[in-house]
Amino acid sequence: MSARKQVLLKRHRRQKRIALLLALVVLLLVGVLLTWWWLPLLLLVGWVAHEAWFADHLFYSPDDDYTYDFAGGVLLLAGRIDAGNLLLEGDIGEAETLILQVRIKASWLGRWFDPHVLVGTDRQDFERGVNGRRYLNLSGQRHALVSGTLQLRGRFCSIEPTVTLYALSNPDYTEQRVMVVAPHADDAELAAFGLYSRARDVSIVTLTQGEIEAESYQALGLDKVAAARLKGRLRAWDSLAVPLWGGVPQSQCLQLGYYCLQLPAMQAQPELGVGSRESAEQDIRSVRAANAIQLPGDVDGIPSWRNLVADLAASLEYFQPQVLVTPHPQLDPHSDHVASTQALLEAIQLSSWKPKTLLLYANHLHDNDRWPMGPAGFGIALPPAIEVLPADGLWSPCLDAAQQLDKAMALAMQHDLQGALPLKRRLRRLIQRILVGRRWPITGDDEFFRKAVRRHELFWVRTLGD
Repeated sequence: MSARKQVLLKRHRRQKRIALLLALVVLLLVGVLLTWWWLPLLLLVGWVAHEAWFADHLFYSPDDDYTYDFAGGVLLLAGRIDAGNLLLEGDIGEAETLILQVRIKASWLGRWFDPHVLVGTDRQDFERGVNGRRYLNLSGQRHALVSGTLQLRGRFCSIEPTVTLYALSNPDYTEQRVMVVAPHADDAELAAFGLYSRARDVSIVTLTQGEIEAESYQALGLDKVAAARLKGRLRAWDSLAVPLWGGVPQSQCLQLGYYCLQLPAMQAQPELGVGSRESAEQDIRSVRAANAIQLPGDVDGIPSWRNLVADLAASLEYFQPQVLVTPHPQLDPHSDHVASTQALLEAIQLSSWKPKTLLLYANHLHDNDRWPMGPAGFGIALPPAIEVLPADGLWSPCLDAAQQLDKAMALAMQHDLQGALPLKRRLRRLIQRILVGRRWPITGDDEFFRKAVRRHELFWVRTLGD
């Protein structure tokens, strides 16, 4: 977790504790002034209200505008919404990634139910109480947009009639050699299963074993160390085996074997070996036996930043990708994700092979733990950008129903996304289903089955210098 998100989370928890303390004082006064049985009843009502309407982690105001600076040369068209139809003033040409800037204002019901915009056959959700600039993703609806028949309708919200379309043109990156860099097993599937399952020539490099937080494996009679080692082996196996479901052979996948949440510590002291926090292992070769090539780190097995960068440089030279798919270093706050992309950029400088394009993804956010908001199967609106991001391009390929199902099954194979939800989360979902109307897919309980299985995937496009 990034330092900024830690600050936001601490502030959120402090404010929640203050609110709970004030509520407790009010309840005690009620208990004194009224009969005692009001107290447990009000406590129950307050807890249900919290779970239904106040449990989301939203670290900004719904009144804040999203702020995006698009890359230079992006086609910009004015438009308006007339009788529910989106009409443009100009031609979008051959652009395939279509982003509509709108202003949305929640109705009073939109403070209690999730406001969303129906975009033709799609739906894109926003924060309860939204009142500001947002960005709809119209990719995949080009025909209706060009013909003037694309309908936009707000539910629990209204849309200002004056809008702006950003029309972005990209090559089909699936026709180029692609390397997906995954900090952990499942990151490649979450961000880019649709992309890599259609790519002509693709490789996947996973940096860590994913051995931490293995408490559930202790139920097998294992101690903490043995459970962590088992989980690391299983997730390392996931990183090599699950891509075959998307047509990527094991020979095109590498598992580097570094340790979860240790990449920043490695980066701070590049020559120092940093072992696992939980498995007591300090030799990355324990999960490298199935790799198709020898890597620099195989010589001594030391989990150091120097070895990580050298391994990535060797992977670049072996697979020779033209396109790299890697976490967005400004948008995705997970410390391992940030460090992974920084290591990759160092490796590019070291390597004799120079890729041309970065496709950046975000599996986590600083500001909103529910993004993409709304049910599975619908589109991905642009995420919150309260602080200005680099002016990158955007590419948002579409997944049909069959591809979405395949992606959901790929996630279901990942050991870290399996297992039942804790009782507290199951109760929260039940309350939100009844009172708020939220829905979750039947493909899996983990929140990523809702967030990642969508009609779009979304990448920020950054060109690398020669």
